[in-house]
Amino acid sequence: MLISPPVFEPVSVPRLYRVIASQIKAKIERGEFSPGTRLPSERDLADVLQVSRPTLREALIALEIEGYVDVRVGSGVFVANPREDGNWRGDDAAARSNPFGGADVGPFELIEARLLIEPQIAALAAKNGTDEQVLAIQAAAYAMAGAKAPSQNDRSFHEVIAQASGNAALMALVSHLWAIHDNSPIFTRLDEHIATEPVWQQAELEHLGIVDAILSRNPGRAQQAMHAHLTRILDRLHRNLPDDDDDG
Repeated sequence: MLISPPVFEPVSVPRLYRVIASQIKAKIERGEFSPGTRLPSERDLADVLQVSRPTLREALIALEIEGYVDVRVGSGVFVANPREDGNWRGDDAAARSNPFGGADVGPFELIEARLLIEPQIAALAAKNGTDEQVLAIQAAAYAMAGAKAPSQNDRSFHEVIAQASGNAALMALVSHLWAIHDNSPIFTRLDEHIATEPVWQQAELEHLGIVDAILSRNPGRAQQAMHAHLTRILDRLHRNLPDDDDDG
């Protein structure tokens, strides 16, 4: 007599930011944080929950997308008012289930991944790029100045550099990372909070440094310039969400 093997269900381990968001959400729904009140600072919440500041930040942005909190620049994070039916508003079901989009990749993870590959791509572009490709990189950098949608120009700039690397696999990888960025509600929300005009102006200057190194056909300097640019993006993500009693 054949005995059927036991049937197991796939186990899905929730991402840590989701666990944190669920804890805060539960407290809001139970009335422990009333509508209109300010949540404790990021520093205090991270200490109490024993998580990193980036993880907590991801949780807060997820809660804002779901409609549980309002992030007010220069003031802090406040509990939002529920709808008339007593429930909190949500942008849509997809955002509630996964505010990072299908890949569930957070902003800090994405920039860390880009830090691993894009400096080397910039070095390859300085070494392998044709004169036409190098001029296209320069044009993409200049197009960002005063653009109505600088994030689109930002993507074009980095993709043109990947094309100049001469490596089709790296080109595809950079395009995929940007697709994650562009299709994720949380990145859109972060841009609303931190991508101010001074931030874009700083990014433009950083791009010009990369262009200068590539135009000079200096792979080492191009690698360093790209690494510095992405490191500064990561720094801006760490410090630019509002927290009025927090020095970031």
